Amino acid sequence: MIDLHTHSLLSDGVLLPSELIRRAEVKGYKAVAITDHVDFSNIDFVIPRIVKTCKILNRYWKIKAIPGVEITHVPPQSIKGLVKFARREGAKIIIGHGETISEPVLPGTNRAFIKAGVDILAHPGKISEEDIKLAKSKKVLLEITTRKNHSKTNRRLVKLALNHKAPLVLNTDTHAPEDLIDNNKRKRFLASLGIRSDDINRIIKNSYNIAISSKL
Repeated sequence: MIDLHTHSLLSDGVLLPSELIRRAEVKGYKAVAITDHVDFSNIDFVIPRIVKTCKILNRYWKIKAIPGVEITHVPPQSIKGLVKFARREGAKIIIGHGETISEPVLPGTNRAFIKAGVDILAHPGKISEEDIKLAKSKKVLLEITTRKNHSKTNRRLVKLALNHKAPLVLNTDTHAPEDLIDNNKRKRFLASLGIRSDDINRIIKNSYNIAISSKL
């Protein structure tokens, strides 16, 4: 099992990065990306610490810890530069905090993240069909989320993404230990959205492929 969207106490999570990875390993995860929230104020502080922690953990543990970030609540015009900076500083998974319906994210944020080439657009809310097509062309994964305050638009996203053959990925957006799920819950969650077994396997494979491509 792989999760590419989690948070530690380096942003608004409750666990140290090491404990987050250890708890995920006990749950049966094979790889986890630590993707703490960043903007201009902390991106240069957070990335080196996540990179260092993942490097040490990968030396001793079987689970793969992947350094990443979630760029959050920034002006759309600044997104391209922040994505470039994050990659240069060592973030292997870059998530864009999408236009979720539960937060006042600026309009145009979804498209700016897609154009900037993030790896994953998280909880993109009522994303337009045009932006879904753009995500497909840019190979940006669109996130199905298990997080309650963001998940109300999952069904719409799944329907449109599958219609346009845009790539999907399932993440937990973990902030606390109870947010982590096991493999059975993952499959039940996807099935509850009306996703067929072959599409479920494809979604799971997308997580695997991006984790492998991180080349740690």
